Amino acid sequence: MISIWPQSMTNTSTKSGLRREVVHGLLFAAVTYTLWGLFPIYLKSLEGVSALEVLAHRILWSVPFGALLLTLRKQWPEVKRAFSDRRVLLMLAIAAISISTNWLVYVWAVIHDRVLEASLGYYINPMMYVAAGVFVLGEKLRRTQIIAVGLATTGVLILTFGGGVFPWVSIMLAVLFTAYGYIRKTTNVGAMPGLFIEVVMLTPLAFLYLMWLMQAGNAVFLSGDMSMDAILILAGPVTVLPLVMFALAARRLQLTTLGFMQYIAPTLQFSLGIYYGEAFTLAHAICFGLIWTALAIFSFDAVRANRAARLTKSA
Repeated sequence: MISIWPQSMTNTSTKSGLRREVVHGLLFAAVTYTLWGLFPIYLKSLEGVSALEVLAHRILWSVPFGALLLTLRKQWPEVKRAFSDRRVLLMLAIAAISISTNWLVYVWAVIHDRVLEASLGYYINPMMYVAAGVFVLGEKLRRTQIIAVGLATTGVLILTFGGGVFPWVSIMLAVLFTAYGYIRKTTNVGAMPGLFIEVVMLTPLAFLYLMWLMQAGNAVFLSGDMSMDAILILAGPVTVLPLVMFALAARRLQLTTLGFMQYIAPTLQFSLGIYYGEAFTLAHAICFGLIWTALAIFSFDAVRANRAARLTKSA
């Protein structure tokens, strides 16, 4: 097909569109990680509810809220297409296992006053993204970026050995969420349709567990506290909105950029862990200091690289 537009106009339009996509991706990522960083506040309001019951409600109430978003955005045809593609369904099933296990570990950690350990997991996570971006997708790191990754890795190792206990919560959160992000980035399905299919796949198990819990008389939901019932129902939108924005960001940004932006969430979680009175040791101080230094170096390098690229293009 022959373009009716001059070549220079076509190139300018394409570049403008790409820049707009990146800006949108950065915005989606910033909002997503801020919401996740503040998520312990929501979980702390669910005092007395087990991690498994919270997980079941996150899954169950995500279905009607997700269906509403699909209707408003007229995306049901994309859901239908995804259900007809076996490979897409298989990848979404793996993604569903990854994200639901991640949810369970994270909820358990917050409930048991291990917010700082959870925050460490999400500090490790960006390095997992960097590794995936470099070794799986072939993305390149500049020298300054390598220095930043080295500082962050050193910080995590200091905290790991300085704490004297293997941080299994941190490692599991990092690995599971990196796997989820990679699958969603490489699976040909939209953000909301993909997430909806994931929670639909998990819903039968969540529903059966809640029914069993109610029959045993151990469920908090519908036990007489209407305010707690409302908070549990809110698990749907609280879960869906950040994940949709995360998927939108993942499809617009490189994994290395997305990975380092994730430092927003653990920094907020770290602050909340201190606020809730969790122990903050010298190892914590060294670790977080090195990681924050790494983030500053990486950010400075990104700004410098973008400025150099603009000057080259305008020359």
